[in-house]
Amino acid sequence: MTAFPVPRYLAETARRDNGVAAWLAGLPSIVADLAERWSLRVGEPFQPGGQCSWTAPVTGPAGAGRVLKVGFRFPGDEERDEAAGLWLWDGNGAVRLHAACVTESAYALLVERCVPGTPLGQVLTGPEQDQVVARLLRQLWAQPHAAYPFRPLAEMCAARAEEFEQEYAVASADDRIDPGLARAGIALFRALPGTADARVLLCTDLHGENILAAQRSPWLMIDPKPYVGDPAYDLLQHMLNCEDRLAADPAGLADRMAGLAGIDADRVRQWLFARSVQESVGSPLMRQVARQLAPA
Repeated sequence: MTAFPVPRYLAETARRDNGVAAWLAGLPSIVADLAERWSLRVGEPFQPGGQCSWTAPVTGPAGAGRVLKVGFRFPGDEERDEAAGLWLWDGNGAVRLHAACVTESAYALLVERCVPGTPLGQVLTGPEQDQVVARLLRQLWAQPHAAYPFRPLAEMCAARAEEFEQEYAVASADDRIDPGLARAGIALFRALPGTADARVLLCTDLHGENILAAQRSPWLMIDPKPYVGDPAYDLLQHMLNCEDRLAADPAGLADRMAGLAGIDADRVRQWLFARSVQESVGSPLMRQVARQLAPA
């Protein structure tokens, strides 16, 4: 690289977030240091890229194709266990991790490069994606996780529930769901992690843009945000990304995904209701879904 290119989504985040903007100013030296440490030739970053990370194809000393991901470390440390999850999955349904490095301001991963790397969402229809997502999740859930202290899903849900209550308190009436549904949904969102029959290693962010076409396996997952908890939660992000089908029949979509993944359908519907409430401030779609799924 001659000039240091910044992918579009990361540049947009930097315009909104002063912390990311300050971090971005030092990113060229971070990438240069990593390239020297791991003996990498760095290519142009992927476009439009991620909102909070800089990701580019790289070539290792033996000519091996890899991907370098350098991410901004937010105060909540959401990305904390990405490397540990990839180490444990060890290529079973996910890209392989070859190296990792964490500093005060950034985390860096050197991972397997997927070829051709086309996102699932650009190749298959929604119902076809359902099958791939469910199959990958079953593979990911099978991995033992006791070797590393992953955070419990309850911790994430508690933090997001608190954020929802703060946003709800200051939102306009037009941007808020009915107070009764808000109380019921966010209480359920807090309670569901503690009532799970099984606790597995979760991806928590599996959807059609985070599943790439590869050669050693048809599809591989990238960018996990690992927690340990209820497998039913892991179906949510894919369903939330299927906006047309979600708006038309949220209960039907939940039942379909539950059946494909071998999960109790009632529990998936409860999670979808609770998550829709949690995401409802400023989102007409999430308010609609929550009202459709609200317990009688």
